[in-house]
Amino acid sequence: MPVSEATFREVALEDPEGHWELVCGQLRSKPGMTADHNHVTHRLAYHLMRQLDWDAFEVRHDSGHVRRTAENYYIPDVFVVPSAIERTQRGTRKLEVYEEPLPLVVEVWSPSTGEYDVSTKLLEYQRRGDFEIWLIHPYDRTLTAWIRQGDGSYSETLHTAGVVQPSALPGVAIELSSLFD
Repeated sequence: MPVSEATFREVALEDPEGHWELVCGQLRSKPGMTADHNHVTHRLAYHLMRQLDWDAFEVRHDSGHVRRTAENYYIPDVFVVPSAIERTQRGTRKLEVYEEPLPLVVEVWSPSTGEYDVSTKLLEYQRRGDFEIWLIHPYDRTLTAWIRQGDGSYSETLHTAGVVQPSALPGVAIELSSLFD
């Protein structure tokens, strides 16, 4: 039986350790991750926080939810949210949820979630209209970027080395090797 949006929000807020997501109306606890996955997510979040203007952007790392529909809420591994939007969440005592398209949403491949991230979450981020979506593979040492085009479609680029510059975050440059070393 599907879980209501209100019930999901209550469960996720009361049990933050469960890392609850809502997928097609069903509760899903985000499983534990490998050290390789955690290493990449921590490094990426650190590099983004160092380079972004904190008055303009906030970085979330395995926290906060993005909402696509009343039946679909996800916790990206890393995402960037404009500070003006993030500030609307403060003082509400409600679950942190973003419905607006975000400048950057990132998933890092892990054996426990890799198939799910690719088959479900990445497509849902595109349906949300997020401006840039990354899938980082710590074992293949690659970053695949999907960038939203003016017509709503996405162009896809595979990065195997060098510097990656998110299109919606001017001045940010991530040296790919620095995420894996």
